Amino acid sequence: MGAETPKQFLELDGVPIVILSLRRIAACPLITEIIVVTRADNVERLEARIREEKFKQPVRVIKGGDLRQDSVAQALKLIGDETELVVIHDAVRPFVTVEQITRVIDEARRCKAAILGVPAMDTVKEVKRASLPEDVALITATVPRERIVLAQTPQVFETRLLKEAFAQAEGDGLSASDEAGLVERLGHDVYVVQGSERNIKITKPADMDLARFYLHAEQKKA
Repeated sequence: MGAETPKQFLELDGVPIVILSLRRIAACPLITEIIVVTRADNVERLEARIREEKFKQPVRVIKGGDLRQDSVAQALKLIGDETELVVIHDAVRPFVTVEQITRVIDEARRCKAAILGVPAMDTVKEVKRASLPEDVALITATVPRERIVLAQTPQVFETRLLKEAFAQAEGDGLSASDEAGLVERLGHDVYVVQGSERNIKITKPADMDLARFYLHAEQKKA
C-alpha cells in the first residue's frame, strides 16, 4: 500500500490484520494445525504476537519465498501425507466466517478440491494492451458474466493432490496466481463454494476503510 509496514501487519482497532485472519481460521473446529508463512525478518515478531493469542491449535511460523507459490511450497514440506486436507488462506482476508470455512472444507472432503468464490457483478472484458498511451487497452472479447467467479480463500485440497500439483508445476517451471490454478493443470475438477462480498482481500488503502466499517458493524452485532 505504499507504506513501510507490510499490509498484513497493518492494524484494525489495534490488532494486526494477520491476527484477525488467524482468529477466524482457528475458530473453526475442523482446523487441527496452523502454519503461517511470512518474510524472514518477520518470523520472530509474528511468533511473539501469536503466543499472546493462545490458540488451541499448534501454530508454526516459517520463512516463505518471494512468490505465493514458493511460500505455500515451503509449508507443504512440513505437512505429512497422512494429513487429509490442506486449507490455504490469505493473511489479509480477516472477514471469512467459520461457516464459510466449514462449507469449503466439507466440499473438499467430497471432491478433493474446493475454493470459496463469488459471482462477478461487473461486465468482464478481455483486452490486449495498446502500446500508447499506456493506460489504454483494446477490447478483444466480452466474457459472459455467468461463466465468471472471483476466487477467494480458503482454498482447500486433498494433501496428496496438492503436493502432486506443486511437484508438476515445479518440474515444468510454471506458476499460477493461486493453488486452484495448479490443481486445474492436472486436469482435476475444482469446485466453487459460495463466498461473500465481505470476505475482502485488503490490498489497497480504500480497503482499510471498508474493513473498519465491517469490523465495527460486527462489533455492534456482538
